[in-house]
Amino acid sequence: RALFAEYAAELADPEQRRLYEEEVAALERERGVEVRFVHPAAGYVLRTSQAGSRRCYLNVCSNPHVEAPQARAEPGGHRWALPYSLAPGREELGRGGRRCLVYDVVFHPAALRLAARSARFRRLLSDTALEAVERHCAVQLDRANAAVLRGAKYKGVPQAPVIRTPLPGGVPPPPDDGDSPLPPF
Repeated sequence: RALFAEYAAELADPEQRRLYEEEVAALERERGVEVRFVHPAAGYVLRTSQAGSRRCYLNVCSNPHVEAPQARAEPGGHRWALPYSLAPGREELGRGGRRCLVYDVVFHPAALRLAARSARFRRLLSDTALEAVERHCAVQLDRANAAVLRGAKYKGVPQAPVIRTPLPGGVPPPPDDGDSPLPPF
């Protein structure tokens, strides 16, 4: 028990988490990829169901690593570009020990500020989040009964997905000492 408690305390330590992220970023840089961890900042939660039977929550979050929303004027209004980052869905325990699915859809903080000021923009942001989960996770969500969960800014335990970007110049060549039993990376 003491070892497990020590391990849990180490996982919860922000300094250890920062060190872990630095090591992962260095390892990926050696592979020719830049890695940025996207720590979602709480925004609001959409409650809906998946396939009509399973409870599902969408955390609409923010992070400055995601591009800012952009509006382009068109006849009759504006066309918005809303870049987002979507983490794979995960199972969490809800009330009474029931399992539910949770998805994190991360937008730029400016998008959530606009949503806080305008109900129409909030609906646009929510529709974009629902559409993103349906398209990329190949699930069917109940859009008609999707509602903002009052009093909740985030559901579940936050997890930090990564954004991988290839570095210019590609993968650096591995050191060739001729003794490696492994095939080239």
